[in-house]
Amino acid sequence: MPKRDKQAIGQRFLSAFRQAGAAEVAPDILLPADTLLDLYGEDIRARAYTSTDPLRGEVMLRPDFTVPVVQMHMAGGAEPARYCYLGEVFRKQDPGEERPANPRDNEYLQAGFELFAHDRQADAEVFALFHRLLAPYRLRAVTGDMGLVMDAVRALPLSEARRDALLHHVWRPGRFGRLLKRFSQPAAPRRFAESAAPWAGLRSEAEMERRMARLIADQDAAPLDPVWTARLDRLFAISAPMPDALAQLSDLARDWPDLTPAIGRVEERAGMLAYLGVAPETILFDASHGHRTMEYYDGFTFSFLAEGRAGWPPVATGGRYDALTAVLGRGGRAIPAVGGIIRPGLIAELEAA
Repeated sequence: MPKRDKQAIGQRFLSAFRQAGAAEVAPDILLPADTLLDLYGEDIRARAYTSTDPLRGEVMLRPDFTVPVVQMHMAGGAEPARYCYLGEVFRKQDPGEERPANPRDNEYLQAGFELFAHDRQADAEVFALFHRLLAPYRLRAVTGDMGLVMDAVRALPLSEARRDALLHHVWRPGRFGRLLKRFSQPAAPRRFAESAAPWAGLRSEAEMERRMARLIADQDAAPLDPVWTARLDRLFAISAPMPDALAQLSDLARDWPDLTPAIGRVEERAGMLAYLGVAPETILFDASHGHRTMEYYDGFTFSFLAEGRAGWPPVATGGRYDALTAVLGRGGRAIPAVGGIIRPGLIAELEAA
C-alpha cells in the first residue's frame, strides 16, 4: 500500500480531530531514552529502536505519541486542552518474537486525539468520537476498565510489597499470573551468604540490601487463599455486551464488595455513552481487556478490531492514563487525561479490500 494513500487517510482523521476542537501538534521523532526507560523499564528495549548521540546520550525513535504529548502539555498547557497529531511511530519486532504471530510494519502511521480535562464525561466523549469516525468500517468495539482490575488487586489480602509487585506487572499477564501463583503457595526460604568481596554490578549496595531485606521479609507471608484467585478468575472471565457484563459484575460484587465503586463508574460510563448516541448493548465489555492489551492505562480502555482479520492488531486503541500525567508532570501533579489512536494504514487496507 503506497504511503501517500495512508497519509491521505490519516489526514482525513486529523481533520476530523481538528473539527472536534483539537490543536494539532508534532512531537519530535527522536526522543530521550531515559524518560521512556523510567516509565516502561528495560522492556521497552525489546520494542524500540535505540541509538546513542554524543551530546544527548541514549535516544529512541518515537515508539508512541502519548508520552511526548503529555510531556508537552505538563510543561505549560492549560486545562481543558485537546491535541491531535499524525505521524510515524517505530516498533521493533525481533525475528524470534512470538507476538505478534503475523508481524506488521515496523514503521507505521498513527492519527491520535488526546483530551486533558476535569470532566466526568471525557471517557464517553472520546470513545463516541472514535465510534462515529470508525462506524463505516463495521469494526468490533471492545472496552474495559483497568481501574476495576487495579481495585481488585488492591483488595487482595496481601502484604503491601506483594500488592505492589502485582500492580507493577498488571499490564503483563504472563508475569502477573506467575506472581499470583507464587503468592498462592508457601514462600520459599531465602538465605543470602555473607561475603567480604567488593560489591559489583549496576545496582548499588544499598539497593540490593533493600531488595534482600524484602525477600527475607516475604518468606513469612501467608499464601493467598484460593478463594481470591477464584474471584480474580471470575472477574477476568467476564466478556459480554455491556448490559450483560454489568449484571455479571453486580453478581461478583455480592462476594467482593470492594469492587462496587469501580463497577459504579463502569455503569455511569454506559449511561453517558447512551446519552451520546452509542448503544451500550452494541459494545463488548471485557474485564481483562486492558490487562492483556494495553500499557500504562489506568482507567477506561477501548479497542476497535477488524472482524475476520486474524493476526491484525487493533485498528484503533485508547484509554485513560491519569497516573502517567503524574509521573511525567512537575512535582507529581496529575491531570485527568484520555485519548486514543487510529492506524490509517489498516484503514487503507480495509478500504482497498
